[in-house]
Amino acid sequence: MTVRQNSLKNFVFEELNDNNRERSPTSTPTHLLIAQISLRKNQPRRYFDPQKLAELTQSIRQHGILEPLLVRPLERSGQPYELVAGERRYRAALEAGLLEVPVTLRELTENEAIAISLIENLQREDLNPVEETEGILQLLGVRLDLSLSEVIATLYRMRNELSGSVSQNVLTNDTGKEIQEIFESIGTINWKSFITARLPLLKLPSNILEALRQGKIAYTKAQVIATVKEEGQRQKLLNEALAQDYSLVQIKEKIKNLTTSQPITDSPKNRIRVLTT
Repeated sequence: MTVRQNSLKNFVFEELNDNNRERSPTSTPTHLLIAQISLRKNQPRRYFDPQKLAELTQSIRQHGILEPLLVRPLERSGQPYELVAGERRYRAALEAGLLEVPVTLRELTENEAIAISLIENLQREDLNPVEETEGILQLLGVRLDLSLSEVIATLYRMRNELSGSVSQNVLTNDTGKEIQEIFESIGTINWKSFITARLPLLKLPSNILEALRQGKIAYTKAQVIATVKEEGQRQKLLNEALAQDYSLVQIKEKIKNLTTSQPITDSPKNRIRVLTT
C-alpha cells in the first residue's frame, strides 16, 4: 500500500472511529449470498475497463475473492445488505457465477458509507483526472455537508481571497481549514492546483469528458481538442486522436490547419471585392 493510500485510509477511519467510539469499527469476515447485497444508487465509480474486469473474473474463478467486500446492514427486506467498497470484485463475482462472497460487515451511517466509497475510489492506481476531480468534490461535500455547487463556490472564494481580489476570510475559517486538511490527506494535488487544472475539466464537452473518464486520452490533449468550437470538427479530431494516438504537438498542428483552412465568408463586402478586381 502506498503512502497516499495509507494517508487516505487513516484519514477516513480516524474520523469514523472518533464518531463511533461505542460501535465496533469492524467485524470478523463472513460470507453472504451475493443476491442479498445491493449496490449503492450513487456509486462514485462509473467506468470499469472491460479487459481488466474480465481478467479479475478469471482470477476469481480460479482463486476466489481474496479480499472481502465491505458491506453494511440495511433495515429494508429483500436485499438486507448494501455494498460500501469492492464494486469491481462484486461485478467480477457476478460474472464468475459465484453464489456467495466473503464480506466484512460494518455498521455505518449514510454519510460514513459515502465517505468510505469515495476513499476507496480515490485510492485506485488507475484513477483518471475526471474521476479524481468528481471524487474529491463529493468527498468535500460529504465532509463539509455542502452541495457540489457550494463546494465549488467555496473553492473559488478561497482562490480569490488568496489572489487578493476579495477579502472574505474563507482561508482561515473552519471550512477553509478543513478543505486544506482534506487536500493534504489526499496527497495527489493541492487545492490551488485543483481549482486551476481540474475544475475546468468538468466544463468540457460531454464526448471529450467521457473519453477522459474512460482513460482513453490525457487531459492535456482533451483540453486542447475542446478549443475547437465547431462540433463536427471537434468530434472528428477526437476520433482521429484516439484512433491514431496523436501527440499533443500533432493535435495542435491539426487545429492550426483547421483554423487556416476556414473558407472566406460570402459577405457583401467580399462580393464587391470580387466584382472590382
